[in-house]
Amino acid sequence: MFYPGDRDELAATVDDLMARAPAAPRDARPPKAIVAPHAGYVYSGPIAASAYALLAPAAAHLTRVVVVGPAHRVWLEGLASPGASAMRTPLGDVAVDVAALAAAGVPAHPAAHAREHSLEVQLPFIQRLLPRARVVPLIVGGATAAEVGALLEALWGGDETAIVVSSDLSHYLPYGAARSVDAETAARVVSLDDNLEGDQACGAAGINGLTWVARRRGMRAALVDLRSSGDTAGGREEVVGYGAFAFYEG
Repeated sequence: MFYPGDRDELAATVDDLMARAPAAPRDARPPKAIVAPHAGYVYSGPIAASAYALLAPAAAHLTRVVVVGPAHRVWLEGLASPGASAMRTPLGDVAVDVAALAAAGVPAHPAAHAREHSLEVQLPFIQRLLPRARVVPLIVGGATAAEVGALLEALWGGDETAIVVSSDLSHYLPYGAARSVDAETAARVVSLDDNLEGDQACGAAGINGLTWVARRRGMRAALVDLRSSGDTAGGREEVVGYGAFAFYEG
């Protein structure tokens, strides 16, 4: 539904998206965390690629990616893992860091993950760019910024770990209205405001948790890309907004 089901076609699609994305500045320090959208690749793939391009220079030493996305189909309290040792895409299996999930005390909720796209859309980018990385997959339901943030801190690690928060922005507004709403949301993310609502970003809980941690740690957030389906592959009567953000330590 969201990307090609054929292995070779999917690999070529991701590689093309990455080739078209602006490269990370030379000698720039990779971000600790990114926010990337999770719609069909024809719609949000270019925006996601702009965020992943900043992680590409760290591929040699990134061995773990914590991926946090909203639960669209099954309601749950808090956060949950899939209760699996691997996640599968047409590109193959991605190992899950089950030890990290166990150490952090994350409960399993297979039903919440079974048909959830917010994490699965991120996996092919991770597989192509960060082939050495295991994933720590987390679905978020009802959770405060502090609850999400505390779990992120427990999984923070060092330079070997990156964090990906999966979120789209506004949904089904006219193009002009969406641009205005999304610009305000982006300004709040960059200012490390941890009070986003679901109508501003479907992954608001994950973003709020990340900005909560970022503020505590004195991090800097930057807007990387801000577009909508009206800019990529859709009409402009009703659009979905997409933002890419990077969070830097130090």
